[in-house]
Amino acid sequence: MPGKVTLVGAGPGDPGLLTLKGKAALENADVVLYDRLADKRIVELVPERCERIYVGKRSGEHTVGQDDINRMLLEHALNGKNVVRLKGGDSFVFGRGGEELELLCKNNIDFEIIPGVTSAVAVPEYAGIPVTHRGASSSVHIATAHTKQGKNPDIDFKKYAGIGGTLVFLMGASLLGFIVNGLMDAGMDKYTPCAVIERGTTPMQKKTLGTLCDIEKKAGKPESPAVIVIGGVCELSEKFDWYSRLPLRGKTIAVTRHEEHSSGLSGMLRELGADVIECPCIHIESLIDRKTALRIKRELPKYDIVVFTSANGVKTVMEGLYSIGCDARAFGESKIAVIGGATSLAFKKYGINADIMPEKYSGKALGRALAKAAKRGGRVLLLRAESSNKDLDSVLDQSGIDHSEIKVYKTVSECELNITELINRKKIDYVTFTSGSTVRGFMQFHEYAELSLFKAVCIGDVTATEAKKYGMSCITAENSSIEAMTEAIINDIKGQTEVKNG
Repeated sequence: MPGKVTLVGAGPGDPGLLTLKGKAALENADVVLYDRLADKRIVELVPERCERIYVGKRSGEHTVGQDDINRMLLEHALNGKNVVRLKGGDSFVFGRGGEELELLCKNNIDFEIIPGVTSAVAVPEYAGIPVTHRGASSSVHIATAHTKQGKNPDIDFKKYAGIGGTLVFLMGASLLGFIVNGLMDAGMDKYTPCAVIERGTTPMQKKTLGTLCDIEKKAGKPESPAVIVIGGVCELSEKFDWYSRLPLRGKTIAVTRHEEHSSGLSGMLRELGADVIECPCIHIESLIDRKTALRIKRELPKYDIVVFTSANGVKTVMEGLYSIGCDARAFGESKIAVIGGATSLAFKKYGINADIMPEKYSGKALGRALAKAAKRGGRVLLLRAESSNKDLDSVLDQSGIDHSEIKVYKTVSECELNITELINRKKIDYVTFTSGSTVRGFMQFHEYAELSLFKAVCIGDVTATEAKKYGMSCITAENSSIEAMTEAIINDIKGQTEVKNG
């Protein structure tokens, strides 16, 4: 039985602009054919079981021809597959979606169209330009400047010069001069406001404002993809430009842990305008087999306080308990102590509230909190990493508190992406570290990086101490949370700006 083809518009660049329906289609796909402009994070929504086929195109360079794409869609559908064609922007706004459907219609293949946010509207909005605005423009006209290599497009400039409203040209990065000169030659006022927006809705967005007569000189050679906007609405850009005012705009930040372990740090940084590069330097390996899980279950009732020094410990212990048929009830009447907010949040995912958490993220602070909370003769169990900072143990020893430990996970250095070259080319502004192990993992694979060219953003004093051992310039979060890490970066940028302007 034949399958089905779904055309999904991926939007103009920002993966947050993908529709919920588009996301659902990707998650249920058997085969996905995707374009160059589809953000990597959107492609990562595709299940591992799904076949991914890159069919990207750029001006003058086609990895796979359009006829071949049409044929591939048909063949996979005829094989009973649920096929998704993921396209930048919207499939029907100069996206050749209609051509792809023609062959499917001839062969009676079921299809669905899931609209995408078109760059013709979204990119100007990210630059503070409303394509229509009362008193400035009551219509918008979208045209493509794309044509076969070496030929200028057949554009009726006389019609566009006198049509009024806002003109939006897509795929015109290499033809900016041809477009503006054509409009002026056709009688459009040479002082008509216009804008060129490159790589719109992404952290690399660049906006150039001008008029028909000077925009070519101001913009130079725009990089593709670029959107050209012409009309009085461009004058509103400075007033309405919200995206350029995001506090982390223009900054590139490397995150050294996987998103699942950084509790949304990458997402938070991106929402504030940063260009985020994920370069994990460690991964976590659980040390809990069935025998260890059963041991933890037996030991828990014997202790007054059970201590967790990381969210990783929470995850590995809870998964270990679940594997032998236990849940949160295994902790019985034991109080739960955590080192900081991220660890506390990890417990809340399992419906458990921590009883003890120090105000400051450090082993010593946790030790003092335990010394205050522990009953005379009470016992403390530490469930933590194979290699752990011993500041906590020192405080417990000095306080005379009986304590034992079970090692529940270990950190292993890894490097999915080496960013040494980017650092040495001054392309990285900040690198975030959420533990001493991330610092050590980073240095293991980036020993030739010039550490003076970025600032290390550390979650706490212990992590900062480790970073300083290698000579890194550090800023430290006020508390152990990703919000505090983000705030530390914002404050550092503000400080630099004040010094520069002062």
